[in-house]
Amino acid sequence: MSESPLVVSRSVLLRTGAGLGGLAGLGLLGACSAEESSGPGASSTSGAPSSSTSGSASGSGSASPSASTSTSASPTEDATEDAVPRRVRVRVASTLVTGLNVPWGLAFLPDGSALVSSRDTGRVHRVGPSGRRRTIGEVPSVSNVASAGEAGLLGLALHPDFPRRPWLYAYRSTATENQVVRMRFTPRGAGGGTLGRPQVLLDGIAKSVHHNGGALAFGPSGHLFVATGDAEVPSSAQDTGSLNGKVLRLEADGSVPAGNPWGNPVWSRGHRNVEGLAFDGADLWASEFGEKTADELNRIVRRGNYGWPDVEGSDGRGGYRDPLVQWATDDASPAGIAVAHGRAWLATLQGQCLYAVTLRGPRKGRVERFLTGRYGRLRSVAAAPDGSLWLGTSNTDGRTTPSAGDDRLLRLAVR
Repeated sequence: MSESPLVVSRSVLLRTGAGLGGLAGLGLLGACSAEESSGPGASSTSGAPSSSTSGSASGSGSASPSASTSTSASPTEDATEDAVPRRVRVRVASTLVTGLNVPWGLAFLPDGSALVSSRDTGRVHRVGPSGRRRTIGEVPSVSNVASAGEAGLLGLALHPDFPRRPWLYAYRSTATENQVVRMRFTPRGAGGGTLGRPQVLLDGIAKSVHHNGGALAFGPSGHLFVATGDAEVPSSAQDTGSLNGKVLRLEADGSVPAGNPWGNPVWSRGHRNVEGLAFDGADLWASEFGEKTADELNRIVRRGNYGWPDVEGSDGRGGYRDPLVQWATDDASPAGIAVAHGRAWLATLQGQCLYAVTLRGPRKGRVERFLTGRYGRLRSVAAAPDGSLWLGTSNTDGRTTPSAGDDRLLRLAVR
């Protein structure tokens, strides 16, 4: 069902011929998205077996049969048996920081510290590997539209040639729209550094209470990729003249690169709400929220059409790109994504767990699950320079009752 040859994935129900009608008959087509409509106290209703890490701080994950997986490896990927270890173990090495406000974006500096955005306050913090936190500044004009909404200060990314080109990029919601901005960041001084005034690189991205997207990622070619949501107007996702419901590609200065398929920032279309972008070499992976049927892990390609609002997950019709993996919306609501150790790591809100999806070799598409229910809603994950993962919770976002110390930033050891 792709525009060019692509690995085809199917959910368990679709493989057995149930199709979307079968999903409805089994009660899996809810009235609205598990993530975006769940009120306080929302919790996972996953039918997949829990990871062996559930309720403990470490262990190896277990495969989740509720996810669809690929049937073969991409020709560009290493298909050797040793490309990825058979199992991976995850241990919570430390709690770096507590008392954060909805940590959303994570961007690592060369010294191993990270810049962390707080969604609702608009502040940017610098957190060191030892857990030292300093607030380096506040991005002006940040506005959320509702206490349980999804707008605010979202994704962060550093210029790939930092600090020679000392730019910090951010995706922010103002009172009227979403924007991509960049600020000069000087990483010196007792306060952890200073932020300059924002320069707007891209505006005109529609904003709503939900579906604002917000992820940023630089690719190996030096282009900036931006994920947007449909701003609760599903038809915008198929409109190549709209910036919403898309993955966008920009030059580092905000201009439109040569080679973009429609001569504007749009790189791919048919997205409902993408909150995570991460590269595995030249391959760009995105985590996407479904509405009633399927959350997705997608490989993003030029001119790719991912189906929304006509399709969620694997549909069996031509013209759309299939996800590598899909989950029932109660099992996931995947937010942040990182690539490390041959896997895509997805932090999930409704699923309240960390998924690891193998990206290479004969086990491509295999899913493991960690930390189920231990820390509540998980939003942000990033690969640190030392090989660890940093993981942020999202229990102060208005969707659940926070515990003492929320929100927190964890450091995970992976082996």
